[in-house]
Amino acid sequence: MSSGANAHTDTAAGINVSAASAWLDALFGDNQTPTLTPIRGGGSCEIYQLLRGEQRLVIRKAPKVLVSDSAHDVLREFQIIAALQSSAVRVPQVFGACDDREIADAPFYVMAFIDGTVVRRRLPQNYQLAPAQQSSIGTDLIDSLVELHAFDWRNSEIASLSKPENYLARQVDRWLQQYGSYACRELPVIDSVSQWLARNRPADHELTVMHGDYKLDNVMLSKDFPIRVLSLMDFEMTTVGDPLIDLAWALTFWPEEGNLIAIAAPGTEGGMDAQYCQRPQTLVQRYVDLTGRNVDDLQWYQVFAAWKLAIILEASYATFLAGKSNNPNHEIFGFVVDQLLLRAERFAR
Repeated sequence: MSSGANAHTDTAAGINVSAASAWLDALFGDNQTPTLTPIRGGGSCEIYQLLRGEQRLVIRKAPKVLVSDSAHDVLREFQIIAALQSSAVRVPQVFGACDDREIADAPFYVMAFIDGTVVRRRLPQNYQLAPAQQSSIGTDLIDSLVELHAFDWRNSEIASLSKPENYLARQVDRWLQQYGSYACRELPVIDSVSQWLARNRPADHELTVMHGDYKLDNVMLSKDFPIRVLSLMDFEMTTVGDPLIDLAWALTFWPEEGNLIAIAAPGTEGGMDAQYCQRPQTLVQRYVDLTGRNVDDLQWYQVFAAWKLAIILEASYATFLAGKSNNPNHEIFGFVVDQLLLRAERFAR
């Protein structure tokens, strides 16, 4: 597996070249010489492009050092994507998963390469030059979420991979416990917001498959027009739970002026055009129109989404502070956590 490393192990990827090549040959029933190159992006797992002859694939591998016991379960993620494969949900085709430490230093799975674009800090140049096309981004982001929430999880393997009973009632204590396992700096807002969440928890809603990390940079968009979502990505937090958490989560990073952690916000370099960037209320209304769900308690979900995401990202930031991560994204997570907690406080007033 060529990438400029030695003859036996790609040291950057932590993958044994000859063993991985044999595993891939057995998986696809052929004999090819693979080439592995890293793909930038992804704040948690490691992602690589894999070329085998005319095949263009992607490897998604857990990091060698896990930030928590439950994080980066790529084998479970593989099962979830496989379960969604034949449905209306937009997911990549997956081929196989591996947890053999003789092959790689952490579990991984192989999926099809999708020729699209991911919006991170700024829009692609052609999006910027066609501002009227940009409204399709928010529209299809919501439509793709509605498709996921309509999936019949009870008759799929996802049911056995989730614990939907008393979902909301378990959330605050669960994430406080998670935070306590790696807390490395004083963040009193986590405790004060947790108390607000416990006091104001809404009644349970209908359960659906929820993505768990649904936001603009976790979907693959088309390079051409009209702009559309080609695939959802990053299913490591997917479970059966309250769908309004996904909606609130998507809004947390939605581009709007003044949101310092927004993705491609109007007024920033390469950001969306303010005339064509929907207001959060517009996206919420589209979700309501398509699902018929009651969103009267959305404020609680906005608080919870920001609070929970802050706790999750703090785990990676703690790993960075401890010198156990070389992922450049983890260094900036401290700032993102601080902004998320400010957002949670603002919605909790």
